[in-house]
Amino acid sequence: MNIKANNLHFSYGNDEILRDIDFEITEPKIYGLLGRNGAGKTTLLSLLGSFRVPTSGQILIDSEQPFENARIMQDVTFMYDKDYTGESDSPSTIIKYLKRYRPNFDLEYAESLLKKFKLEGKKSVSKLSKGKQSAFNVVVGLASRSPITIFDEVYLGMDAPARDLFYKELLQDQELHPRIIILSTHLVSEMEYLFDEVIIIKDGKILLHEQNDRLISYGITVVGNKQAIQKFSEGKNVIHEEQLGDTRSITLFGELSTAERASAKELRLDIAPVSLHNLFIHLTEEGN
Repeated sequence: MNIKANNLHFSYGNDEILRDIDFEITEPKIYGLLGRNGAGKTTLLSLLGSFRVPTSGQILIDSEQPFENARIMQDVTFMYDKDYTGESDSPSTIIKYLKRYRPNFDLEYAESLLKKFKLEGKKSVSKLSKGKQSAFNVVVGLASRSPITIFDEVYLGMDAPARDLFYKELLQDQELHPRIIILSTHLVSEMEYLFDEVIIIKDGKILLHEQNDRLISYGITVVGNKQAIQKFSEGKNVIHEEQLGDTRSITLFGELSTAERASAKELRLDIAPVSLHNLFIHLTEEGN
């Protein structure tokens, strides 16, 4: 399956949440959707999950509009922080119902995941802890094996061992059953190794969409004498800087040529890569 957004806009009344959104996803990979609070991540994912319709522009899945499209909707699973108040059934009961509505749902795999996350008891989902409810969302999302599977901050409330189990299962099942998986998260440093591609959204617009390894290669920290840094940084895209006494540190966004690296060496400057976590922070800072 593939996803394509063309000049996508979404507004709540006069409040424009998404604007000028254009992107395309065509390969079965794990995509990290990153953005600060209020950037528009959940709104964008809810459009993909057919929970809403765009104000203008369009979003297409397999060249069709997904909203109220039965064929498309059964192939898209959107897992988010659900409110299970009033849900009287246990996890093991609910997954049996889900098999009826999701053609790719693997009930045997779901039951094995319930055991791994210690959810196989008879207690209703509404009476589970927040972390256990999040783990149940993970089980449903993974076992759905939908061609498009979306996890919108589903780890909320899960402790570190449960999150680690989720990541391992995600990678293993993606290898066995490749599909488009979209992960929205704030835990960038913890999850960045999962991503094949990264989409960063800022102020309701797509800031960039790039392969993870290539994106990381764009982030470079340069440290040295402030005069030398000033000379070296001329004409470059500086997205962050700090200074302590005569020592200055800058973060650049963009690849350095062989000649530029040689110049940095001549100026006695230290060059180091930047993690995706720090790159995300600097790129989405106010003023950048």
